[in-house]
Amino acid sequence: MLLGEEKITAMANGLQFKTARDLFAANAAAARDMTAVPTDQPSLEFCRLLMAGRIPEEAITFCAYLLPDRVAIWWGHECLGHLTELLEEQDRALLALVQDWVSDPHSPGRHAAVDEAVEARQRTPAVWIALAVKWHLNGSGMSQANGSRPLSAAHAVNAGILTGLARVAIADRSSVLSAFVEMGIQLAEIEALR
Repeated sequence: MLLGEEKITAMANGLQFKTARDLFAANAAAARDMTAVPTDQPSLEFCRLLMAGRIPEEAITFCAYLLPDRVAIWWGHECLGHLTELLEEQDRALLALVQDWVSDPHSPGRHAAVDEAVEARQRTPAVWIALAVKWHLNGSGMSQANGSRPLSAAHAVNAGILTGLARVAIADRSSVLSAFVEMGIQLAEIEALR
């Protein structure tokens, strides 16, 4: 269910980043991961415009940076949970460990998810989400092994969702992308009310 523009604007006032420009100013990584130029539009309005724009996948990226880490990780988990038939057993197992972590961040399962993700040779969708847990636990801004640029939980959530989306049949991709973005926006609206 879509909300009226006035309600979205009012709820956006409770978000950490009230405008797209605020988000980009606070997250240099978002500017590197996106081609969109930030504006002074409310964050949720900007996200919806991205969805309707030339590169709708950037709405996923924007949501990943807009949401607090733990919420973004849950969002990534939920998005991939809708794609389980496209995921391998390893990814499904990692998603279960991520779910344990989100439910109880002090769960011993969080270490298993992180360890498994770090050791994975291939960066599958769920490996990215588990890496988001690792980067969140260790603090944002961890450097890559080659030291080229810092990575964050938001970057990993974005990569996980987009690599999962790439597995969706082209005919279905637009509707799945829209559903994922709407889920992210709804989580942002909930966060705005806190």
